[in-house]
Amino acid sequence: MNKSMPARTKCYKILSVAVIILLAIVFAFPLYWIVTGSFKTAKAINATVPQWWPSEWVMTNYDKLFSRQYAPLWSLSIPFTKITFAGPEVPAAIRWLLNTVFMAVVAMGLTCATAAMAGYALAKKRFIGRTLLFSLIVCAMALPKQVILIPLLREMSMLKMYNTIWAVILPIVGWPFGVFLIKQFAEGIPGEMMEAARIDGASEWKTFTNVALPMIKPGIGALAIFTFINSWNDYFMQLIMLTSTDTLTISLGIAKLQAENSTDFGLIMAGAALAAVPIIIVFLVFQKYFTKGITMGAVKG
Repeated sequence: MNKSMPARTKCYKILSVAVIILLAIVFAFPLYWIVTGSFKTAKAINATVPQWWPSEWVMTNYDKLFSRQYAPLWSLSIPFTKITFAGPEVPAAIRWLLNTVFMAVVAMGLTCATAAMAGYALAKKRFIGRTLLFSLIVCAMALPKQVILIPLLREMSMLKMYNTIWAVILPIVGWPFGVFLIKQFAEGIPGEMMEAARIDGASEWKTFTNVALPMIKPGIGALAIFTFINSWNDYFMQLIMLTSTDTLTISLGIAKLQAENSTDFGLIMAGAALAAVPIIIVFLVFQKYFTKGITMGAVKG
């Protein structure tokens, strides 16, 4: 029986790898189809028999994507005035992509910063109302975004931020899930290390940055990916808050192109392929922290 165990283990590993490869192919196939489809001709895309590999590689779809509409590369408005400085005209798709990258990166940074401080305070500080506050945060996680849409819309209008990229960024910053996630990681920080830092004369800020922050770094890495993807794919909020061409995100831009060119699937695939590039880059950069964060969370149960 002992001699058969290595064989069983080997078969189990082979089967596991085969299943993982199969699942990877299934999940990666839509991306493959979009990328290859963006280089196909209209005839090949609409063919009855699908072409799994383009017989003719063309750049027509990307030429149309970068030539249909134009917008300023950047624009800067002076608060409380009607003065606006605009950059040079570029293809609208480039402006849409820059808007989305700026929105996702800023939202990711602000969310990670606020969640790290709030989660650390809720985990390691004892103050009146701490349990109630955390309970409200957990309840907010179950609150649908549609419920607070009208108050958010009125708030952004009163702050003169409607139809600006900040109207999409600021509602994401106070993400309850981020506070909840970081709090769970901060619970694992040994109290002895924090006490030793205070005995050595470290201030509260130094204790947080030098002791707590390095220990919750995997959780922050996982939260960074979650926040980036969440803000990037938040089509509903973008649709409500953004209207003009120079403030659109890449998702809204693709939807606008789809409405104007309902049968031009090559153009739509080119836009979707362009939108997928930053997501892939961010995941590759934070993959180590993401995997470690998920693993640590699973071990903690």
